[in-house]
Amino acid sequence: MKYYKLHLIRHGLTAANLEGRYIGSGTDLPLCEEGKADLLSLKQQFEYPQVSLVFTSPLLRAKETAEILYPGVRTIVLQDLREMGFGVFENRLLTDLAKDPAFAAWMDPTSETVPEGAESRQAFAERSGSMLMKLFEFMIKTHTEEAACVTHGGVILNMLARHALPQRRPEEWMTDPGCGYSLRLDAAMWMRDHLAEAYDVVPLGYLDGQD
Repeated sequence: MKYYKLHLIRHGLTAANLEGRYIGSGTDLPLCEEGKADLLSLKQQFEYPQVSLVFTSPLLRAKETAEILYPGVRTIVLQDLREMGFGVFENRLLTDLAKDPAFAAWMDPTSETVPEGAESRQAFAERSGSMLMKLFEFMIKTHTEEAACVTHGGVILNMLARHALPQRRPEEWMTDPGCGYSLRLDAAMWMRDHLAEAYDVVPLGYLDGQD
């Protein structure tokens, strides 16, 4: 059986991550020095899959992560791999947002509130969640048997909650910076089920190294 394998990887740390800021697609920050160092350390300690193609978000933190983990590998930048847009909440400290009633209302999963300038929760879920099967479709049509995808935590959660086995709630697919999940499917799974099997973590051996 011929499997196509795709490795989803969350970008490395930015200064805003360390400061506890709420960062989406409206804030295009580079990796911080600690983020770069952490990625290089992961490469030294563990093994990232060898691939011939990398899909990446257009945001700088994702593109820089791809360059560090896969230097010289062909890269395709896709707009729909960007993080959610948070509008008026962009780049604010989470400690401040926790006191904001408007933010609390938006965090309510039953709320249909959309902050000024933000992407709606429904639009983001549809955009990001649909990308996993689109990437696999491209791989199947171009005979690309193995690829990586460097994107954002929220994008990975939506992709896997919608199209991955085993089935889990979105929050159960959270992953650390520079890490993620390996998925595989065959052409029949893609056509019939639109589901992929999450069979390992990225980088290989990462969870064992956390014991």
